[in-house]
Amino acid sequence: MEVFACTNLSIKQIFSVITVLLFISLAKSASPLKVSKTYTNFITKSCTNATYPPLCVKTLIPYAPTVGTKPLKLCNAALTAAILAARNASATVSKIAEQNGLTGYEAKAMKDCIEDVKDTVYELKLTLNAIGHLNDPDKEFQWANAKTWASAAITDMDSCMDGFSGRKVNPIVKKKIRSNITGVQKLISNALSLINHLY
Repeated sequence: MEVFACTNLSIKQIFSVITVLLFISLAKSASPLKVSKTYTNFITKSCTNATYPPLCVKTLIPYAPTVGTKPLKLCNAALTAAILAARNASATVSKIAEQNGLTGYEAKAMKDCIEDVKDTVYELKLTLNAIGHLNDPDKEFQWANAKTWASAAITDMDSCMDGFSGRKVNPIVKKKIRSNITGVQKLISNALSLINHLY
C-alpha cells in the first residue's frame, strides 16, 4: 500500500511539472511572436531609406532578433551581410580564375578583381569599426569615416567590374562575375543608405 501511495504521488508530481513546463513553453513561444513583429516592422520601415528596399528587407529580416529596434545594430547587420557576400564573391571569382582556357586579359582582370574585393572587405571592416565608435565624443568624425569607407568599398566593386567591361572578356565569364559583384554592390549601397540616415 505504501509503495502504491508513493507511486501515486510521483505521478502527480510529474504531471504537475509537465503542466508547468507546458505553460512556460507556451508563454515563451507567444512573446517572441509579438517582439519579432516589432523588430521586423522596424527593419521594414528602416529599409524604405535603402537604395534597394526589397533586398534590404530580405537580407536583414534574419538579423531581427539581434537588431531589435537599434539603428546602429541594423547598420552592423547590413555591413556584416555585405562582408559575407563580398567573401563569397571573392571565392567565386577565385574559382573562375582557376579554370583553364582563360585569355591573358581575362586572367589579369580576374586577379585585379580579387584584389578589389579584398580591399572591399577591408574597407567594410573599417566601416564597421567606425560604426562601433559612434557613441564616442568624436561621433561626427566617426560617422564621416563610416560613410567614406563604405563609399570606397562601392568604388572598388566598380573597379572590379570595369575590368570586364571590354569585348575581350568571354560573355559567360562576364555574366558570372557581374551577378556576384552586382549583388555585393547592392548590399553595400543599402548599408551606406542606412548609415546616411542614422542622424
